[in-house]
Amino acid sequence: MNRKNLYILSAVLVVVMLGFGMVMPIFPFYIESMGASGTELGLLLAISPFIQLLFAPIWGAVSDRKGRKPVLAIGILGYAISLLLYGLATELWMLFVARALGGILSAATMPTTYAYVSDSTTEEERGGGIGLLGAAAGLGMIFGPVLGGWLATESLSTPFFITAGLATSTLPLVFFFLPESLPETHRQESPPAGFAGVDVRGMVAVARPVSFLLFLAFLVSFALTNFQGIFGLYVLRKFGFGTREVGWIMTVMGAEVVIAQGLLAGPLTKHWGDAWVIKVTLLVSALGFLLLLWADNFYMLLLMTALFTLPNALLRPAVVASTSKQSPQQQGVVMGLNNACNSLGRVVGPIWAGFVFDTNINLPYLSGAVIMLVAFLISIGRVNDPQPEQKGVGAAALK
Repeated sequence: MNRKNLYILSAVLVVVMLGFGMVMPIFPFYIESMGASGTELGLLLAISPFIQLLFAPIWGAVSDRKGRKPVLAIGILGYAISLLLYGLATELWMLFVARALGGILSAATMPTTYAYVSDSTTEEERGGGIGLLGAAAGLGMIFGPVLGGWLATESLSTPFFITAGLATSTLPLVFFFLPESLPETHRQESPPAGFAGVDVRGMVAVARPVSFLLFLAFLVSFALTNFQGIFGLYVLRKFGFGTREVGWIMTVMGAEVVIAQGLLAGPLTKHWGDAWVIKVTLLVSALGFLLLLWADNFYMLLLMTALFTLPNALLRPAVVASTSKQSPQQQGVVMGLNNACNSLGRVVGPIWAGFVFDTNINLPYLSGAVIMLVAFLISIGRVNDPQPEQKGVGAAALK
């Protein structure tokens, strides 16, 4: 693949994830200024992943027919518009509208970016190309929260305007310097077979042997969004922290996830096996939820957050790898189901956290500890590594 094109795509993802990282610490304070509750924050955070769950496959199909470049541009422009609307919002309903619109349009960005790489690389190059995009997204998540927390100290709307400007600045790169990767001769004139309908029986047959692993994929996503979704309100109410403190904590989380998944996940699962990693990280994750409640100052909270993040960062790739190995002949379907479960967790997690937070600010983390502990107990008898002859299948799922 042309390195220039890969760098342009990487720049786009850095900006997108930088913006995501910048606004996450601000949302709780933004809605608090509008008199919203934890329940409303949870619903607001859940809108985007729910809409993306519906629209990402649609945009992917549109890019198969119309080309990658115009769909990618739509995704970036929609993302910029939604951020601008966030900054201009003066009432809570405006944030819901902006979040929904952003979910619909920005859902075009990720599937089209990865499809562009698939169009432009050989099978040998593809892993490296997708890995670089993953690193770019990770950089955005590392530096976004601390930058957003710093910018929001003067005005909560400032990070939204700056991120909208950064997103808009990438459009000329796409329009003038990024060539189309899908020639007209390779485009589909109509939706592919099965696009209008789903083979439900086939999916059920594939899902049955890995049903508990798919449930774990949901739990991992649920646990992280249960933590992240309400975290800003939690520290605001319990410690009186502001956007700067939340930004630093989320930056540490982002860096820890990148290091854990990039350097630790592979060696640990290779040495101990996916099943062992899954069981241990479920147990430590349950403990991590409880430790978060024990923290009584900024540095203790930073330490406990790091202890909570590490097992969850290792749990996700182990679950994906184990799921892949259990269904070696139906990788596309089972990975699609895995992604759907992840998205569902991102929808349910913040809604649940916001709802129980309004009852007691400690309940999101207490309930998270109970759920992960129950999952650990069930995993003892349900999660096992595949037979030796199956090992090595699905390693690409760790990327």
